[in-house]
Amino acid sequence: MTDNGPAAERKAAESLQPDVRDALKRLLYRMADDDLIIAHRNSEWTGLGPTLEEDIAFSSIAQDKLGHALGLYTILHEELGEKNPDAIAFGRSETEFTCCHFVELPIGDYAFSLVRHLLFDLADQLRFELLEDSSFEPLARLARKVKGEIKYHLFHGATWVRKLAAEGDEESRARIHTAVREAMPYALGVFEQVEGDNHLAEAGIFPGEAHLCELWSKAVAAIFEDAEIPMPDISTLEPATGGRVGHHTEHLAPLLKEMTEVFQIDPSAEW
Repeated sequence: MTDNGPAAERKAAESLQPDVRDALKRLLYRMADDDLIIAHRNSEWTGLGPTLEEDIAFSSIAQDKLGHALGLYTILHEELGEKNPDAIAFGRSETEFTCCHFVELPIGDYAFSLVRHLLFDLADQLRFELLEDSSFEPLARLARKVKGEIKYHLFHGATWVRKLAAEGDEESRARIHTAVREAMPYALGVFEQVEGDNHLAEAGIFPGEAHLCELWSKAVAAIFEDAEIPMPDISTLEPATGGRVGHHTEHLAPLLKEMTEVFQIDPSAEW
């Protein structure tokens, strides 16, 4: 009889080769850190959205992202022996975070937040779609669980970007086009490759950032064509990298200070 329960999953995690195990941890950390930080940024629109509907939408998306981060941190804790999710999220220093620069940036105007939302959630959707077939079952199961939520996120972002770019007035089109030009180098930084990622592909866990970026670029071009947005020549852009190895923008430290303020008062407190 095949054991498909938690014990079997733990055995599968423990049977990973050390280089694969370390690469898997790095993948989970960067995914979770991205979701945690973008959740915080999206939540900053609560009470400030241009319409009540958008206020609620961004708040809901932020809540979903926190849930995705929790799921990833939980896998790190329960399957790979890392600290508990609260300690991981609120107890690390700036240089220990591996989020990309894109999620760290301030919310800017609504056009920038919408474009970031669209580009990031498209990458998120495609990443989790690839992970549905991951050989590491806890991650594959989480990917299958969250795909419905991310589908809604992407639909929301694409709908509003198209509404403002293809159906809006001159000002809304100009703002979206400007946001695309500003956001694209940072969006490419989502796919920053890290040493050891090749082990994940060899183990059937994740095919790699280069493959994901290729899928994303084609999908972005299709969405932009529908929204009548000029597609930037990605080959000429310099991706904003460094976040995956702990080198961050000036915006992350104050965000973490605000986000962890209550936890740091008494890290051992039970809520």
